[in-house]
Amino acid sequence: MTSQQGRIQRLFKNKAGKEKIMSLFLTAGYPDPASTVDLVKELEASGADILELGMPFSDPLADGPTIQYASKVALDQGVHLDSIFDMVEQIRNHSGIPVVLMGYINPVLKYGLDAFFYKASQSGTDGIILPDVPPGEFPEVEALCRKYRIDPIHLVAPNTSEERMQEIDRASRGFVYCVSVTGVTGARSGDEVSRSVAGFISKVRRNVTRNPVLVGFGIRSHADAVAVSAETEGFIVGSALIEHIRSVYPQPDWISKTGAFVRGLKYGENNRQPAPSG
Repeated sequence: MTSQQGRIQRLFKNKAGKEKIMSLFLTAGYPDPASTVDLVKELEASGADILELGMPFSDPLADGPTIQYASKVALDQGVHLDSIFDMVEQIRNHSGIPVVLMGYINPVLKYGLDAFFYKASQSGTDGIILPDVPPGEFPEVEALCRKYRIDPIHLVAPNTSEERMQEIDRASRGFVYCVSVTGVTGARSGDEVSRSVAGFISKVRRNVTRNPVLVGFGIRSHADAVAVSAETEGFIVGSALIEHIRSVYPQPDWISKTGAFVRGLKYGENNRQPAPSG
């Protein structure tokens, strides 16, 4: 399957200078696998531009308690890589939203590297984020991304050197994930995020010149998103979205409430964007 190739690049090209890109992280199968496709449709209708589907893992060392919790819920319900590929295929039947798989290398190695990237490509996956596989450390992964035309997306952080940022930019395709704070994932106070981002983004901008930049980690509100993404192409929200879902699930209208939350993240609480229909 080749029709999915280039979705991420087309998105940034089409929205350049128009509005900030919003990428949302959702643990695959959370809060329940049967709801994933309907939830994704709601997220897209509410302003999501990119979907990052987390591949749950039993030992998520870089994740804070929120994503650890979501991973455990998904694993307890039997979510595994083949079921995630099925989810991506189902999403593709309804949507052209770019889908990026994000997770740790251990389950990928257990599945088989070539088999994983082949299935990911066939399902309609556009990109891959493997935080524990930095550029240059695993040439086989880089080669398979090229073979199956899946965008390798890498991370830069406040403690990344300028020379290393340039290397990461050369190794990435689609966008570069700018981690606004050091430490594990999780929503943080707006002040903490703002203090960490000050000066860091300009450093990123000097060194990441080939790819768009999305900034994430710690964003929990529209105000946070506006503040930290002023000099980037957009922002990423993960823990705050999962925390919201946890607060409303399984209410009968939890999906529509989640859509309202997402619209607030992108457009503000008093946004005039219409609620999604259907």
